[in-house]
Amino acid sequence: MTDDLCRMPATELMRAYRARRISPVEVAKAVLARIEMADGPVNAFCYVDPDMTVRQAAESEARWYRGTPQGLVDGVPTSIKDLMLVQGWPTRRGSRTIDADQDWPEDTACVARLREHGAVFVGKTTTPEFGWKGMTDNPLTGVTRNPWNRTVTAGGSSGGAAVAAALGMGALHTASDGAGSIRIPAAFCGVFGFKSTYGLVPTYPPSLHGTISHQGPTTRTVADAALMQTVMALPDHRDWSAPPPVIHDYRIGLDDGVSGLRVAYSPNPGGHPVEPSIAAAVKAAAKRLEDFGAIVEPADPPLGEARAVIDVLWNVGCAMVVDQVPVDRRASMDPGLLDLAERGHGVSALRHRQAEMGRERLGRALNAFHQTYDLLVTPQMPLDPFDAGQLVPPGSGLTNWLDWSPFTYPFNLSQQPTAAVPCGFSAAGLPVAVQIVAAKFDDLLVLRAARTLESSQPFALPA
Repeated sequence: MTDDLCRMPATELMRAYRARRISPVEVAKAVLARIEMADGPVNAFCYVDPDMTVRQAAESEARWYRGTPQGLVDGVPTSIKDLMLVQGWPTRRGSRTIDADQDWPEDTACVARLREHGAVFVGKTTTPEFGWKGMTDNPLTGVTRNPWNRTVTAGGSSGGAAVAAALGMGALHTASDGAGSIRIPAAFCGVFGFKSTYGLVPTYPPSLHGTISHQGPTTRTVADAALMQTVMALPDHRDWSAPPPVIHDYRIGLDDGVSGLRVAYSPNPGGHPVEPSIAAAVKAAAKRLEDFGAIVEPADPPLGEARAVIDVLWNVGCAMVVDQVPVDRRASMDPGLLDLAERGHGVSALRHRQAEMGRERLGRALNAFHQTYDLLVTPQMPLDPFDAGQLVPPGSGLTNWLDWSPFTYPFNLSQQPTAAVPCGFSAAGLPVAVQIVAAKFDDLLVLRAARTLESSQPFALPA
């Protein structure tokens, strides 16, 4: 029964609470037991507060028994990525440079929305130091490992969230994505990760990487992501960069399918090589969309100078991060982060503006691309997860984590909605994901296509 409770989607939990078949306290205790039992070998959580979790669950239980649930996710166990503030809990961002012993008076915007809707917080999930790279290890808590094979990486920077989702350590998991950080670990761990159009999920405090950084859900089902997105996307006045607030229920129309949608299938955007068994699984996913009535044809997106642009913007963001840390504490930081920060300090104002103009050209080109195509389908990752704790695959000759994740960051630059959707397994027996992309503000199309794929091939989970 405990395993059933831990694996139960949020949508089913809400129905069960309403029918009084189970209680939020029962579920919270099951999830806490799962964390205690399963987290040690994978290191998905960096902070757990069982007393607060059970207290929140008891308050939710009382509301359900009175027939007055507080919101759309009342009583649902939810984890928070440790880049996001939670009132009363430390947010150390994977760094030895931040003291836990201080006041923590406020919630990040999306955390505030989840709290208002009754979510039960089960703990903080791991991230690389300040979220700087595409795998999850840090000087504070060590290496986070893949739930399918603990010798390989879970990806990052939302690695803890993806591992927690895969192993049933909560139903809903907050994540963030500055250059792929929701989608990389979702792909590597075999769960669903959704990066919505920039600004639909309010961001506060603002990311030091600026308007390439998004926040969104990581879940085990598309319906749970649509539910979570509906809550997280509620407005917050503290985010001045967000578009005009639009309250939308992303569950409405989720099962409308893909019939008649125009889909561009790009097996290797930019000519980047893709491992053959991964390419085959993604091609099969594109064929399934066609079987459901989509009009699928080969077409490559105009990604042009995306890599040159992200190198500048990412390095400057890393410099901004390091500049917030007192000089006498920097010796304890991840050397890779310090290296990128040094490069960022060498970027002139003119070079930075040139990169921003390159970003603008990319955005316009992709806007034009989506005048023809409703959706773009690509591999999410070109390779299997590699050795845990390594920045790049050993022996690959690569030097930067962006080298092995070429299909993620272009859509941070363009601010488009994207999702990593599990679509099978590679020859190595590890999860494969297809990436689905839509034009800005066509978020529901991404979710519809993901739900269509899920309906024909439910997502597998590790033992």
